[in-house]
Amino acid sequence: MIQRLQSVWLLLASLAMFALFLFPIAHNVYIGATPKTIKVSGIYEDVAGQMQRTTSFLALTIVTIVMGIIPLIILFRYKDRKQQMALCYGLIFVLIGFSFWMSQTVQIYVEMAHVRAENFGIGALLTSISIVCVLGAIRGIKNDEKLVKSADRLR
Repeated sequence: MIQRLQSVWLLLASLAMFALFLFPIAHNVYIGATPKTIKVSGIYEDVAGQMQRTTSFLALTIVTIVMGIIPLIILFRYKDRKQQMALCYGLIFVLIGFSFWMSQTVQIYVEMAHVRAENFGIGALLTSISIVCVLGAIRGIKNDEKLVKSADRLR
């Protein structure tokens, strides 16, 4: 059952969450007089051509790792489709809360800076992409459930 379509969706959801470490949430945000890049791991500043972290977001980093592992855990719960669907719905609510927390964390640090639409990076969209992938997984799980029920009726 691991080779089913929902497995691909859950893997993509997990990869989208781990991609938050690669892509910035916001970049070229002027906090003070210097442009800074904001990722889930912290705020980075260009110092002598090198990106150095000036502020660390430890809690956000740990939760991002956990949020990337949860779809993989759901993936291996394929024997119990009802539980898998319930976990997927729960994951969607947690992802919405995580997205809100991430945006509030960014707003706290850039409250005086003007963040425009061109300042947002790919990282600002990755939780939404993860939610869409989990919705695709739910659709695949429902299709599997229908297939099993129709096979049971034939017996």
